[in-house]
Amino acid sequence: MPANHAVDASEFACDAVDCLPAGGLAQRLSQVAASGRPLRVKLGIDPTAPDVHLGHAVVLRKLRQFQDAGHVVVLIIGDYTARVGDPSGRSATRPVLSGEQIDANARTFQEQAFTVLDRDRVEVRHNGEWLDMAMEDLFRLARTTTVAQLLERDDFAKRYAAGDPISVLELLYPLLQGYDSVVVGADVELGGTDQKFNLLLGRAIQAAYGVPEQVVMTMPILPGVDGERKMSKSLGNHIGVTDPPEEIYGKILRVPDHALDTYWRLLGGEPSPAGANARDAKRELARRLVAAFHGPPAALEAEQRFDRIHIDHQPPEDVEEAAFGAANGDVHLPALIAELFGGSRSEARRLLAQGGVRLDGAPLSAADQEMAAERLDGRVIQVGPRRFRRLRRST
Repeated sequence: MPANHAVDASEFACDAVDCLPAGGLAQRLSQVAASGRPLRVKLGIDPTAPDVHLGHAVVLRKLRQFQDAGHVVVLIIGDYTARVGDPSGRSATRPVLSGEQIDANARTFQEQAFTVLDRDRVEVRHNGEWLDMAMEDLFRLARTTTVAQLLERDDFAKRYAAGDPISVLELLYPLLQGYDSVVVGADVELGGTDQKFNLLLGRAIQAAYGVPEQVVMTMPILPGVDGERKMSKSLGNHIGVTDPPEEIYGKILRVPDHALDTYWRLLGGEPSPAGANARDAKRELARRLVAAFHGPPAALEAEQRFDRIHIDHQPPEDVEEAAFGAANGDVHLPALIAELFGGSRSEARRLLAQGGVRLDGAPLSAADQEMAAERLDGRVIQVGPRRFRRLRRST
């Protein structure tokens, strides 16, 4: 084990919301010092979507801290629990995914998680290994928990009070997640604050099976780029760790000022720079994040590209070329926009009317429906803030 395994409990817990029970982590770390056995630190991921975004990265960064201190990270891919659907924070039953979708998502999610975690120090397990259990084993697990305990969950309680359906399968979800901790011998389990009930129930289930109870650590929920709602791909307010560098850079600069310190603390590991204005603080964080996921050269290129497009109002240097035809010498712009950038002609007309289309940086208008081919040949058409094509008339 590396010499830095003696990291103090307060260093691990400093940015956590909960670390339960009080003093539990310090006690586990003292046992590590006495025995030399590293902690087994668990994170369960249900692969209901393929992509890792910066909201996931908050917990992954905490796992990396444990890794760097010499402990073992156990990443559980919930290929079976994903078939149930985690009800945490949900007001309705989650749609069921096919086994093929879940398996494909799991492969992608695992690879993307390694952009934060050291893959050589991760134990990856799939809970289908043990949740494909005999009925007798399921009955034993079900006996550990009462319905009254499960209905204490805020989301279940609200749905029950409103008369909304709650399936028996959903009630089983926290039990299955807790059983994961029994099987892998989790000393610590991490999750977002929305997972607190599940993680604490895992302790109770470990106790019922006669194994040591895990320490529970919950991490803050990162808001999306809207600064309000939880970062989520389904809400369209996420930043993916594999997004192109210019996408990550630009999205960080769109984060509202009131959410900036949260982003710095959860993703930068420190408060927003003292004395820096919001613009400069966002730029610095954007550079750090792009460098973390794509390397320092990509961070510099992303910043230069952003400035060229959004400050200097120049097209990128590497604009993709697109051929167009003009049978009668004129081009119907809504048709051309729809062909090059997708969408319908009516959507293209709306973009023109809203000033969302530019030609060599000059905005077009609703009146620009037909345009002579010679006016377009060799020029750059821009749709929205980041989509460009250099037009070449086909012969």
